This record gives sequence, structure tokens and C-alpha cells, in this order.
Amino acid sequence: MDFPPLTAGRLLRRYKRFLADIELPDEGGEVTVHCPNTGAMTGCQAFNAPVWLSHHDNPRRKLAWTWELISTETGLVCIHSVLANRVVEEGLRRGLFPMLFSQSEALQREALLCEGARADFFIPSAEGIYIEVKSATLHCGGGEGAFPDTVSHRATKHLIELRSAMQRGHRAALIFCVLHEGITSVTPAADIDPTYSAQLRQALAEGLEVYTLFNDITIRGIYPRSVRKWEML
Repeated sequence: MDFPPLTAGRLLRRYKRFLADIELPDEGGEVTVHCPNTGAMTGCQAFNAPVWLSHHDNPRRKLAWTWELISTETGLVCIHSVLANRVVEEGLRRGLFPMLFSQSEALQREALLCEGARADFFIPSAEGIYIEVKSATLHCGGGEGAFPDTVSHRATKHLIELRSAMQRGHRAALIFCVLHEGITSVTPAADIDPTYSAQLRQALAEGLEVYTLFNDITIRGIYPRSVRKWEML
């Protein structure tokens, strides 16, 4: 996945979840930008850290700039969490998930999972495979990453919906897309969200397939590199 041309700046502050003030020396000072991340962004919002932004000319947008990347002490991080779906789709189509997807199959985005809920992807194979994607950026030290970075009732709800799909006879998969250059493994953040951790453990025991997708992250783009399947927790 390629980025559009990015502009470098320095982070001044993030606030109200979706806003950040960035210093852009080459653009004449300070601008307010869109922060496309609903999480706590622990370790990914240090004052004066180097950041990179994309610019958008759409007149309907309230903010022309979007925050994409930040440089941390442990590596480059993409904080634009929605991009995880694009990266995972590229990984699927490049053959990094042969256990889930082959080029002869269709790949549906935002597929109806149950009433009022959609899965990120659906593969209409014999059993039908529902896939949920989560971006992982919480670095806990020593290369270890964790999810979520704050209590996430939504993520727990997604696990319950995937378990329900398996009970109906479908396959279900959860893919943690690593958007932090310094993360080399991912585990559930039981100390942050014990409910999610317990639900994930139960879902694994019931047959949920869980994978970690590792990526090369640069200011040019994010490129899927390798996949690791989880065993039982």
C-alpha cells in the first residue's frame, strides 16, 4: 500500500481524540489536522516527535491534513488505523494467507456478519470465512506488542459475533495488522482489557483462527511481509 506524498512536521498535541496540532515549518507554522485513530495511542503521541501528514483537496473536508505516521523511540508507527484493512487485503491478494484465501476465490469487503454487524472481509468458500482486522500499535517493550491499547467494548463485541458465526458453521479469522515497526509479536493486553483477553482465549478454544501480519513501514508506504499464526493462549 503506497501513501500519497507526505509532508513532514512535529507533533505539538493530540486532543478530542480526532484532532492534533502539528508544526509544519515548510508550510508556514502550525496546523490542526485529522487524527484517524480512536485508541489511546499509548507511546505514539510524544511532544515534538516527527510526524508525516497527507494533504487532501476535497472541499467537503473540514481539515485538509491527515496524520499518517509518527517516529517513536522504538520505530516508525502508522496511526491511521483504518489503513490496516487495505494492508491486510494486499497481504491476502499477495498470497501471504494461503490457509484463508486463494486467487481463484472472491473477496468481499464489509460483508454482513449478523443483524447490525459487518465483518471486514468475507471469503465465500465452502464454509464461508469471516475475517476481522485489528491494527496493533501498542509497544510494551522488547518487541512485544499488545491489543487493545484501551478498553474496547467494540472489539469484544466483534469477538462474540465471530464466535456466533462459527457456531453457525462458518470459519472465522482475526488478523492483527502490526502498524509499528518495532513490534515483533502480539499478545492480548489482559492488564488493559481483561474482558477482551478472556473472550479471545475462549474464541481460540472454539476454533477462531488468529494471525499476526508483520509489515515493512516507510514514509513511502506499508508493505505486507510475513504472517504468524497464533496457537492456544
